[in-house]
Amino acid sequence: MTPDFEAQLRAVSLRVTRPRLAVLAALRDHPHVDTETVISLVRQDHPTVSHQAVYDVLRALTNAGLVRRIEPAGVTARYESRVGDNHHHVVCRSCGVIADVDCVVGHSPCLTASDDRGFAVDEAEVVFWGTCPDCSADHTANEPPVGRK
Repeated sequence: MTPDFEAQLRAVSLRVTRPRLAVLAALRDHPHVDTETVISLVRQDHPTVSHQAVYDVLRALTNAGLVRRIEPAGVTARYESRVGDNHHHVVCRSCGVIADVDCVVGHSPCLTASDDRGFAVDEAEVVFWGTCPDCSADHTANEPPVGRK
């Protein structure tokens, strides 16, 4: 995958560096992670990379459109490498896990605001909240049988 990452970086006029390649690989393999997790993942193969270098890389990749920063309410900013489509996210209220949710196929209804106030809308950000299957199963397993307390 490194040649693909190199081509992506060059396509947006960014120099190809080891930290940039490492961050792109980390986000490819671990979507929706926070900055501290990215730092830990990068340092597994590049222990001398500084915190600041990873922060700078994330900012550069986000500004170039190679990485997307998402900030669901009450959750630390997360990063993903899935860009260029209008997908959304579902967040577990219990454990905080985040998963991608594709927009409705065909006509993009989420890009048609009921009143766009004159804006030329080109993206919609939707966050669905709920409980993931693992947390739902844990909650159900810890409940007493119906009728007992």
